[in-house]
Amino acid sequence: MDFTVKEYSKYNEEEILNLYQSVGWLNYVNQPEMLKNAYANSLKIFGAYENKKLLGIIRVVGDGHSIVFIQDIVVLPEYQRHGIGTALLKKVLDTYAHVYQKTLLTDNTKKTIRFYKSLGFQMDTEIECRAFLKMR
Repeated sequence: MDFTVKEYSKYNEEEILNLYQSVGWLNYVNQPEMLKNAYANSLKIFGAYENKKLLGIIRVVGDGHSIVFIQDIVVLPEYQRHGIGTALLKKVLDTYAHVYQKTLLTDNTKKTIRFYKSLGFQMDTEIECRAFLKMR
């Protein structure tokens, strides 16, 4: 599959909401103003494109020096398993190679664990850490 990864520079609500809707991330879809503000305040956003069609997105927050947090990585379901998620994540890892800590939260499934481990991530329990999360 032929696609390019480049910086996502202009927020297009329709394409972003469609992307999140396609993977069932309804918390974002049901709060479009929150998502728009989240994008506006992100450290970096990259998109994967086939011509002008957005196939996937990765969004990074953090300080860009000691930590980056990979907040969202989303690929249209019909384009998953074609290397798009890997390319997006590698773009972030290359861009922030100098950053001490690269962190993310994901679903606890064999598929996602295998994906992130294949790119060098470790589970918190493997490095004698514990992750905590507080939702509103």
